[in-house]
Amino acid sequence: MPSGGRLNIRPATESDLPELLRIMEASISGLQAGFLSPEQIVSSRAVMGLDRQLVADGTYFVVELDGTIAGCGGWSRRATLYGGDHSTGLREPRLLDPETEPARVRAMYTDPAFARRGVGRALLAHCEAVARAEGFSAVELMGTAAGQPLYEAAGYVVIERIEDDRGGAPVPLARMRKAL
Repeated sequence: MPSGGRLNIRPATESDLPELLRIMEASISGLQAGFLSPEQIVSSRAVMGLDRQLVADGTYFVVELDGTIAGCGGWSRRATLYGGDHSTGLREPRLLDPETEPARVRAMYTDPAFARRGVGRALLAHCEAVARAEGFSAVELMGTAAGQPLYEAAGYVVIERIEDDRGGAPVPLARMRKAL
């Protein structure tokens, strides 16, 4: 649990979306700044963001710290690995087979005002536990440069490095996996 506050994780709702979009924008702009150039940050918006399918599926969560939304993220039983509603060429809505395929950890964002207070770590552990309870034995995610240290500390390993340039400047990403 983060020090200095009460943490609550709950399913995201449609009414949360305006605040989640604000957090996503603040996270992309603020937390990526130490890892990406200004051009790459602009470019990353083409492949990062809100995926409303996760909210509809009930697998997207809000993290509140002392009653304030501090972050969001989720997991998915669908094949899409990363990207928002607006991301072209990334959508693959078919359901995964938990016997043979890893679940996906998706769209993890922390409000920069709450960075390094355990929000991301708690949310990641929550998503892994729910995926494990649904029969998945592994999870995969596409990690940003800013997110990779958290994921590595949580036991994820890089299985592939890519650059996504659909937004203009190439954005480095790492496909990462963890056995549950």
